[in-house]
Amino acid sequence: MAFKSKIKWVALFVLVLSFASLLRHLSIAKYSTVDLVQYSALTAFHNDFDTLSGRQSIPNKKLWEPVKPLQSLQPYANPRSNYPVPNEQSNGFIYAKIFGGFSKIRSTICDLVTISRLLNATLVIPDIQESTRSKGISHRFKSFTYLYDEEQFIASLKNDIIIVKSLPDNLKAARKRNEYPSFRPKNSASPKFYMKEVLPKLKKAKVIGLVIADGGCLQSILPPGMAELQRLRCRVAFHALQFRPEIQILGHRMVERLRAWGQPFLAFHPGLLRETLAYHGCAELFQDVHTELIQYRRAQMIKRGIVHEELSIDSHLRRENGSCPLMPEEVGILLRAMGNKELLDILGPETPLPLNPFQPPPAKSEAQLKEEWKKAGPRPRPLPPPPGRPIYQHEKEGWYGWITETATEPDLSAVDLRMQAHRLIWDALDYIVSVEADTFFPGFNNDGSGWPDFSSLVMGHRLYETASSRTYRPDRKVVAELFNMTRDNVYHPKHNWTLSVQEHLKKSLGEEGLIRQSLLSKPDVFISHPLPECSCRISSAEVPVQVKGNDGRSVHGGEEECPKWMQHGQEVPLESAGEEDKVEDNELSEYGSTLVEQPESNDSDRTNTSLVFDQDDEMDPND
Repeated sequence: MAFKSKIKWVALFVLVLSFASLLRHLSIAKYSTVDLVQYSALTAFHNDFDTLSGRQSIPNKKLWEPVKPLQSLQPYANPRSNYPVPNEQSNGFIYAKIFGGFSKIRSTICDLVTISRLLNATLVIPDIQESTRSKGISHRFKSFTYLYDEEQFIASLKNDIIIVKSLPDNLKAARKRNEYPSFRPKNSASPKFYMKEVLPKLKKAKVIGLVIADGGCLQSILPPGMAELQRLRCRVAFHALQFRPEIQILGHRMVERLRAWGQPFLAFHPGLLRETLAYHGCAELFQDVHTELIQYRRAQMIKRGIVHEELSIDSHLRRENGSCPLMPEEVGILLRAMGNKELLDILGPETPLPLNPFQPPPAKSEAQLKEEWKKAGPRPRPLPPPPGRPIYQHEKEGWYGWITETATEPDLSAVDLRMQAHRLIWDALDYIVSVEADTFFPGFNNDGSGWPDFSSLVMGHRLYETASSRTYRPDRKVVAELFNMTRDNVYHPKHNWTLSVQEHLKKSLGEEGLIRQSLLSKPDVFISHPLPECSCRISSAEVPVQVKGNDGRSVHGGEEECPKWMQHGQEVPLESAGEEDKVEDNELSEYGSTLVEQPESNDSDRTNTSLVFDQDDEMDPND
């Protein structure tokens, strides 16, 4: 009994000590002035990464260096000649509806500003149909302001054209009643079409409407006497069209986080768009449902006269012709040939393994089959069919539901329309990161469809801002031939194959790649290759030999010498440009003598049918 009493007193004593210790720690926590440090897993990983890799150590620096032959090129979109400010008494108002995705919107806005300058018209902020209120976007935005900074757009172009946010009140009612003439111009419409067909109706009605679904409304290559209009396109694309602040902040924050590791980064855009893949017949390069989705779109395009070929064609022949995109895996193999060896360092040296294709078992004779049948014993009864499983909700929605159950694609739902508007934001963020990247690699550009594509616009922007930045311009036909040479050993190619890849990609970075880009991309979209009109060369640099195309236009070289203020690193704002470098050549007053005759019509088969495909779907090869 006494022993149990001692145990109780000991337990009570320990309990009192624990309680006193707890009070002591609470008092220390209350009155202590020491700040507690919070642990961050990301910060810890960041520090460990810096310790292991070394922040200042950049492997294979030559892969990230600027392209030296192009370092003398500088952006210079300022007016060169006597460039008058817009006349306050304009010929009337132009309002426009723009259909299509990010690339078509950006290219079309550049053309609209140029046409407004050509016609001495006041431009009403255009309506972007992908981001109207009917698409379910936030009430904070109108269609244009959902993507771009409206105030910046108006202020930046004040010396080029007059821009208003809406029509005057006395003209709005007539627009709602469709009393004003409207046009559906092609992306190949010539300046003469606007001067002869559109301008008289503009002067008479004071308002005209344009419905644009072709990714543009003015031909890309203009006569030499209209070089100032080409430079205006550059000022729109690379200066006036700024994303709204929220998008810019997030985009640059993404770039900062990529650079925070102290290592350069490469941006790759696959360009796997459903409409483009269907147009070129690349469905067989994909699998299962993706192939059916592409073929369904191709059938629609054939029915509406956009495609004039058979539905089923050999996609592999198209790929060898360069008409289909490079797959992400192929791009990774090409980049590995250029020296990105981080993955190989992890795996270590490996010897190539022999091919082990499936070998079917040897065929049995008829006598052997009969003998096995006799020895097989009694035949079991067949099992009853399994019960039907329930159809889940996700199998009834989206592309899976309609392509497995019906033969026609359903109308877009409210959620689909909102997602299309959201995709403009995602494309804008991709655009910022791609332009700012140390290196850019396109998966599918210059596809020959005549529509502007994302990669070409990025490449044109990079070429304008920093021509020497590393931008690969691969020839997909040459790349397809290279892969056909080593298809069986693509992961362990021979040394000569690696050297061939390196040679082709290095050439694509420099003057040879620029010449090819000018021949293929510029005829479709000017801002995809804004040289030589929007560039100049530093006088101390070696001047390259000028190369001209069959039509006589400058394909490479021919840039003017940069003005003195650029030679000394000074900056002159665009608003004050055009005064120091005046030339006695009033280009804008000679439209009649320099226009090129082209057949025009108010309607275009491809324009009318393009309205069906407001926004393209991007295909994920890994989905």
